[in-house]
Amino acid sequence: MTLLHGTAAITPVTALRTIPRDQHTISRKDISPNALRVLYRLRDAGFQAYLVGGAVRDLLVGGHPKDFDVATDATPEQVRQQFRNCRLIGRRFRLAHVVFGREIIEVATFRANSDDGSGDREMDNGRLVRDNVYGTVEDDAVRRDFTANALYYAIDDFSVRDYVGGFEDVMARRLKLIGDPEQRYREDPVRMLRAVRLAAKLGFEIEADTAAPIAPLAPLLAEAAPARLFEEILKLFLSGHSVASFEGLERFGLLKVLFPESAAALASNRSGALRRMVLAGLTGTDQRVANDEPVSPAFLFALLLWPAYCRALMGLQAQGVHAEEAQRRAADRVTLHQLNTVALPRRFSLPMQEIWLLQTRFGNRQRKRVTRLLTHPRFRAAFDFLVLRLAASPEHAEDVAFWREAQTQSGEELAATLGVAPADAFSDEDAPPSKRRRRRRRRTGGPSSE
Repeated sequence: MTLLHGTAAITPVTALRTIPRDQHTISRKDISPNALRVLYRLRDAGFQAYLVGGAVRDLLVGGHPKDFDVATDATPEQVRQQFRNCRLIGRRFRLAHVVFGREIIEVATFRANSDDGSGDREMDNGRLVRDNVYGTVEDDAVRRDFTANALYYAIDDFSVRDYVGGFEDVMARRLKLIGDPEQRYREDPVRMLRAVRLAAKLGFEIEADTAAPIAPLAPLLAEAAPARLFEEILKLFLSGHSVASFEGLERFGLLKVLFPESAAALASNRSGALRRMVLAGLTGTDQRVANDEPVSPAFLFALLLWPAYCRALMGLQAQGVHAEEAQRRAADRVTLHQLNTVALPRRFSLPMQEIWLLQTRFGNRQRKRVTRLLTHPRFRAAFDFLVLRLAASPEHAEDVAFWREAQTQSGEELAATLGVAPADAFSDEDAPPSKRRRRRRRRTGGPSSE
């Protein structure tokens, strides 16, 4: 069977192959009970329904999927009729979300690749902008992006259905696009990021024909929606495999499209100090994800854009701009330029800039500045960033040691460290605002003295 996909044809690699239960490792005990409920109810209502995509792929390689998606021949409206806890979402790609508390089972109707003339499938300059033409399970398998994502688990006989050779590719830990790679990347350039991310996450090798067009077509990413690229960057770097993702972006020329100024700074940094710092930070991020500890997008972007900030700062200082003014201008310039590619929300860009601007304050030992910095709301993030800078240069070791100790000291101990009298260590000016107000009231007798 050959189906039209845009202007190119996509032909399944193989005919249907059914992998019986005794030849694969997927067990129902590893599948979300809510996903099983959806599968069984759709089946009992007379519809076809399969567990599909990343969940099947991950279960085959011994992973633990976070999301369980279902594919069916029921339309979104028919799915909603079966589940009172269902809501329909999307315009470009109409979906049903069946909600079980905090878990959402996403149910997608089988899609076809041909345009039936209804207007429910729309291309714009080779890009797929609307895709709601429904088809068969065979159609649906062919239109998916990678063969590893086109596997269907059937609850009728607990088999895995493979229409495009995906089972063999998963077993070989190989990531391969369905159809002509260049055409598929042109339809949706973000697929290049997905290829890098999935390869990093799964430890798969990107198949040669799938990898070949990525570097030449990398500039197409600049035309993707900045908001979408922001979400993709979070998936790349905050899912526990950020080091491998970073190296993949470098390898395929995607880093210089996503972070052009940082990539230029890294390329010009002959010592490799900036790259060592970035990799050290990403390694720490992966460790925090593995330990189920929180990770901050603000800190992540502070790390990824630090090379750009350093380069911009050096340029401004070379022009004779005053140090503090140069720091502010460099931070604003890098942030503004990055927004052309990635929609970085202000709730992350402002803390990111604060982390940068606080770095120069770690070298100051004046008692007022020390106590103010210790009470700054971004102190901890800024200090952690300072620790990362040790990976680039040992010159920060003394500052790291001082501030690490300062966090554990009492007021009297800190005063002794700074060489000031304990009574002078914390003045009214150093105290938090609420305490300053109370002290002023005691001196003036408070409001009742008027």
